[in-house]
Amino acid sequence: MAKPSEKTAIVPTRDEDYPEWYQQVIKAADMAENAPVRGCMVIKPWGYAIWENIYRVLDKKIKETGHENVYFPLFIPLSFFEKEAAHVEGFAKECAVVTHHRLEEKDGKLIPVGALEEPLVVRPTSETIIGESFSRWVESYRDLPLLINQWANVVRWEMRPRIFLRTTEFLWQEGHTAHANREEAVEETLKMLEVYRTIVEDLLAIPVIQGEKSPGERFPGAENTYTLEAMMQDRKALQSCTSHYLGQNFSKASNIRFTNRDSQLEYAYTTSWGMTTRLIGSLIMCHGDDDGLRLPPRIAPKQIVIIPFIPKPEMEESVMAYAEHVASSLRAISYEGSPLIVHVDKREKRGGEKNWDWIKKGVPLRIEVGPRDMEGKSLVVARRDQPHKDKQTYSLETFLSEVVPCLEEMQSGYFSQAKAYRDAHLYRNIETFEQLRAFFTPKNEEKPEIHGGFVLAKWCGDPATEELLQELKVTIRCLPLEQSGTKGKCVLTGREATLDAVFAKSY
Repeated sequence: MAKPSEKTAIVPTRDEDYPEWYQQVIKAADMAENAPVRGCMVIKPWGYAIWENIYRVLDKKIKETGHENVYFPLFIPLSFFEKEAAHVEGFAKECAVVTHHRLEEKDGKLIPVGALEEPLVVRPTSETIIGESFSRWVESYRDLPLLINQWANVVRWEMRPRIFLRTTEFLWQEGHTAHANREEAVEETLKMLEVYRTIVEDLLAIPVIQGEKSPGERFPGAENTYTLEAMMQDRKALQSCTSHYLGQNFSKASNIRFTNRDSQLEYAYTTSWGMTTRLIGSLIMCHGDDDGLRLPPRIAPKQIVIIPFIPKPEMEESVMAYAEHVASSLRAISYEGSPLIVHVDKREKRGGEKNWDWIKKGVPLRIEVGPRDMEGKSLVVARRDQPHKDKQTYSLETFLSEVVPCLEEMQSGYFSQAKAYRDAHLYRNIETFEQLRAFFTPKNEEKPEIHGGFVLAKWCGDPATEELLQELKVTIRCLPLEQSGTKGKCVLTGREATLDAVFAKSY
């Protein structure tokens, strides 16, 4: 992190005020802004371009696993939710409800009139309405598995909104499947968790811990919920996705039955899984620095930006021609199966201003070209993963041969840096509740510099014990899929325990 004496593009720095730093990065990178409706956001072109890149790669992977895209209504009859009691309980406090269908003017104001016969819930998630369709689509084991996915917006009334992390309306994809047996459904749940892992780790360069949610953190109505948990630079956890094995709970509520191979009626086994625009917040908080956003090359909307430096008006045409020549030469190179994404910045701004704009946006490589570079067929390159003053001059021919290895070095470097940070703040030596309390309470921490992070400790598995964590504002983030198998004492109760659990504060 930056030293107090250093001038940074983002004020305050991460050390000074991490939550405000996060907001200022979003503003400086021109990614999004608060909407007129409280808790909602306007996603601007740079932020949306990142989401489009996630969409493009994830949608391809979803389809490769045999799923097809569909679209279901935004409005869900209230009675659909009432069929699944656990689901209702889990989402009741977050639901927005439509009760009227018309406005009339009265005394200069618009008044809702025309009460609906049945209130409509604005989609917080689609298990109930999709289940109604599944009940009509599924008749025989020959209709299974049924594998669908939709890209949509959802609404969950958020009391403490923060752009990308928690907003009343956000974008996501939600997959829903139905299967003839438990084994196939569980396999589907874990398969999609692995698809998500490749997105978060391989595309966004964010290291994660794969695990199962504890009963207290499980999706309402699910039998098992699986997650990917990532550490942000303030050492809090951020849930990157969820994948749910729903068993027959929603099938029984929605009457999704099929005739099996023995000609007997049986309830289907269902799953659901989703990933949201929250990933953009994760990207900011995992990789950003005190100069703004830092984007791994595979997710960057623009991988290379060329900044022409034109000292005299009469040189503009020739320098711009050289900049376009460099750009076309780079676009002829394939990276991750597609041409390099190269942009020539032609705005009427000073070169220094352009440079800082792209630093704050996190573009991986910045190339400066001027009259001397044009004459020598060279260029000056700056990498976003290095100090902004560090630049290197290349011949154009040499750079064309080294650009792909350079980008891959940056991609793996971001991942390695984030993983090293997480591993340095993952603690395995906390064995009692008193130690856990001290660790997560700054005033009681003997070593403030190591306050916060992930605690990997034993847990007895008793759901009632999760209530003990409320005073610390800590949760069990997951039970890692890779368990040690060793015995020990539960960090909450001191009872005999074999489960490994990750404890942390979270977003």
